Amino acid sequence: MNAVTPLSPETRPAVMERSSGCAFVALRQSRGATRLADLAQAGSAKAILPRVAGAVPEVVYLNTSGGLTGGDRLSYRLEVGAGCRVLATTQTAERAYAAGEGVAEVRVSHSVGAGGWLDWLPQETILYDGAALERHTEIELAGDAGCLMLESVVLGRAAMGETVSRLKFRDARTVRRDGRPVLLDPLAFDDAALAAAGGFAVLGGARAFATLAMIGQGAEDTLARARAVLDEPGVEAAASAFDGKLVLRLLAPDGWPLRRQVVRVLGALRGTALPRVWQV
Repeated sequence: MNAVTPLSPETRPAVMERSSGCAFVALRQSRGATRLADLAQAGSAKAILPRVAGAVPEVVYLNTSGGLTGGDRLSYRLEVGAGCRVLATTQTAERAYAAGEGVAEVRVSHSVGAGGWLDWLPQETILYDGAALERHTEIELAGDAGCLMLESVVLGRAAMGETVSRLKFRDARTVRRDGRPVLLDPLAFDDAALAAAGGFAVLGGARAFATLAMIGQGAEDTLARARAVLDEPGVEAAASAFDGKLVLRLLAPDGWPLRRQVVRVLGALRGTALPRVWQV
């Protein structure tokens, strides 16, 4: 019998490490307060529930892998029970690094029971050159429930001289009320879109952008309040509202002015402090 010769490091097939994680939280009314009803977490996804005295309960999601690359899988889920108001966010900015092969997938699935409200306010997603990321965010609302949702994206870090010329990014947000869509907001960028007309044509030269949407009874009445604070230097912004929805779009040359503008809008709309993990 012939002896088996081990492969040398030069000839051994490369096995790329991939991360996966899922974090699930359920909060419900019990004994006159919003309390934790269920918690499950696996892999690189974690959920933290800091004690916030006298304030809306917070859920903070964390990806312990330190970022995303091709083949990674990440899932965040939250159930907000009837009559509960909850704020959910991420501990820090999510980073999508260059993907040698494959696509990173992120699934966000939240639900809000009757009379409930969810503020889904994740921190920025930073896309590096060569990143490949597909993200789907879905929020299911009961008939009289509502939500405020934010997505902010930064293309590289301007302070580090980074540019993004290769990218595969698909980002879709869907909000349903009693199973019927009330907001569909898909977005897609690829190399061709970034290269069009000399670069970043579809963003008017901006490197950072955000979408903020409020959905609930009376949301359209907040339009004047939102527009009154859309004056951050260097940030282009527009807002519209109709039929129980308020939608804002923001463009900026870098992530910092965009963040300042987002903070001001959230302050005007919410009237309460931002999550403690948002250090501004």
